[in-house]
Amino acid sequence: MPIPNPAAIRRALLTWYARAKRDLPWRQSRDPYAIWISEIMLQQTRVAAVLPYYERFLRLFPTVEKLATAREDDVLTAWSGLGYYSRARNLQKAAIQIAQRGAFPSDYAAMRSLPGIGDYTAAAVASIAFGLPHAAIDGNALRVFSRLTADPGDIGSATTRNRLAALADELIDRKRPGDFNQAVMELGATICLPKAPECSQCPLSRHCAAYQSGEQNQYPVKLRKAQKNEVSETLFYIERDGKVLFWRRDAASKRLAGFWELPEAVRVQHAVDGAQYVGKFRHTIVNTTYRFDVVSAAARVVPPDLVWVAKDSLHRLPLSTTAKKALRCINLPRAVK
Repeated sequence: MPIPNPAAIRRALLTWYARAKRDLPWRQSRDPYAIWISEIMLQQTRVAAVLPYYERFLRLFPTVEKLATAREDDVLTAWSGLGYYSRARNLQKAAIQIAQRGAFPSDYAAMRSLPGIGDYTAAAVASIAFGLPHAAIDGNALRVFSRLTADPGDIGSATTRNRLAALADELIDRKRPGDFNQAVMELGATICLPKAPECSQCPLSRHCAAYQSGEQNQYPVKLRKAQKNEVSETLFYIERDGKVLFWRRDAASKRLAGFWELPEAVRVQHAVDGAQYVGKFRHTIVNTTYRFDVVSAAARVVPPDLVWVAKDSLHRLPLSTTAKKALRCINLPRAVK
């Protein structure tokens, strides 16, 4: 669906962005490496959660060469808590390829060929770091363009998403593509919210077909609702002489390969005494919510797949997010920072 007066939309959006954009550290840089790190971290992760990781990660790995030559365990430890750990592994694989090339690629196709870089990330880095006119289409952008045009298609459909992406490519400001992409993402993250969009504050409300019809909450159209699941589990904190029992996921594991975990009940049910409740937490992965109880206990015997790990070395290990949350219940702040 063509958009009337695209020049006015670009102008309104960029004027608003200049005034309202959040002061985020990756927006102070044109370094493609730093921008790339931020975009990978921001995938399916809130800005507030990314901020401390981003700055610490760049301190540890300030250049692509440093990342390429780092120990994988050090990279995973720096990423621990952000989730979706294939992102960290792909970052390092891509860094190795970039270091071998001698420079960060400056065109979309070359970026797109790197491990872990899809259409959105390649477009974001190409536009922000190099000023190339590629529209970056993430969930925020899809929502903005769906409402702007009152698109009737199911947002879960590839046809609808491709249509909205083509529209974004036509609308992008070719003189300021990086600012345009960031403005669209900022609008979706702060104003054009999934629920209760703040249309009275939106710079595009007079151009928005959904708002003009009073149906902004009906878009984007979702014909299929994701099924939600709940799982309950117990994690055991077992300490002796300043050491804690952990197990490590196999390197070939499909999930969290190489990460350290506190044992679940099934691993220690016949090996512990004196279990005492310590705390509980929730952890959500996609559509599954895990409810964990944390208990402390003493080891009667040590199962063969568990190992003792010194408490004062935990901060140097790639701990899973659930292990970190459990350790917070135990009040071990140094291990989970």
